[in-house]
Amino acid sequence: MPPIEGQPESARDIARLRLAHQGVATAPYASLEEVVGALGAMQAQEYAFAKWSIAQRTTGVADADVERAVAEGRILRTHLLRPTWHFVLPADIRWLVDLTAPRIRASSASRYGQLELDDATLSRSVDLIVAALSGGRHRTRREIAALLNEAGISTAGQRMPYILAHAELAGLICSGAPRGKEQTYALLAERAPDARTMPREEALTELTRRYLATRGPATVKDYMAWSSLTAADARAGIALLGAEAESFTLGGREYWWMGGASPPAEDSPAAHLLQTYDEFFSGYRESKDVVDVDGRLRALGDIGYYHAVVIDGQVIGRWRRTLRARGVEVEVSPLRPLEAAEERGVEAAVGRFGEFLGLPAAWRVASE
Repeated sequence: MPPIEGQPESARDIARLRLAHQGVATAPYASLEEVVGALGAMQAQEYAFAKWSIAQRTTGVADADVERAVAEGRILRTHLLRPTWHFVLPADIRWLVDLTAPRIRASSASRYGQLELDDATLSRSVDLIVAALSGGRHRTRREIAALLNEAGISTAGQRMPYILAHAELAGLICSGAPRGKEQTYALLAERAPDARTMPREEALTELTRRYLATRGPATVKDYMAWSSLTAADARAGIALLGAEAESFTLGGREYWWMGGASPPAEDSPAAHLLQTYDEFFSGYRESKDVVDVDGRLRALGDIGYYHAVVIDGQVIGRWRRTLRARGVEVEVSPLRPLEAAEERGVEAAVGRFGEFLGLPAAWRVASE
């Protein structure tokens, strides 16, 4: 399929451009750090699959490579933006937290009240956590919970995740090195000693630039949903970019992007196995329907979250994996019959997924 020249003329064009701008279609990034840095923040809620989202935007990277980058602190994981887990670079973590934490705190205030987590309790909890992590000690959530409970601070129900999120949003803790299958927490100051800070206006400009460069074309409402910024801040960020940002109207929506030369088109029909929370989906709200031009997902009453098979920017099916002792099997549930060339695209995509896992990979179409 030829590259898109000039302004996108259809929803399909928008979806294809997003696939390329995000690095899925062309895997243009030279390293894992370059992937995360370019996208600014990548949703990492489902850790095992989030690692795949990073890897498929570069080449020759295995699961163990991503795991090593996280363990060494070259890539960090913390709560910010909406908020949920995100991968970020150590250099970016502090200005991102500083920019987005106030909105998150405001939106979570009532929940903290319901959980009876007042300022005094949170302050005491944070002091205990910081002391426990000081000196390069990485603690699991269970270990931190035990410490708090011993000090008479209940971690029952949702109290523990909100206490930890409070410490993250205060810029005090972030991910440590995984211990087996358990994640740990570490002090942000020790994990990212060279993290940058920025004046708020500069941070707002930088976040907007990275969003539009990698997720554009996108609407203001898309950006608001992704970043948790107010409409005023989202529009201010775009205005601060000046001539860097361009807009066009299509289907009654105003889209913003960085414009410029279109990225090279991938061979069609190339297929991609995207995980549930890949930025190709989680980066949008108002215009996420551009990946379902034919309305097959909407006919099922669902255009939300799923592991999706994407060809030419369109969701053409769902997939799930089954890990076995000698390999991985991928089951694909197409939304329509696949053409022979599309099946070859899926075969190649499954092969790349197997290489990432370091396992032989096979696939089959799900039975009715």
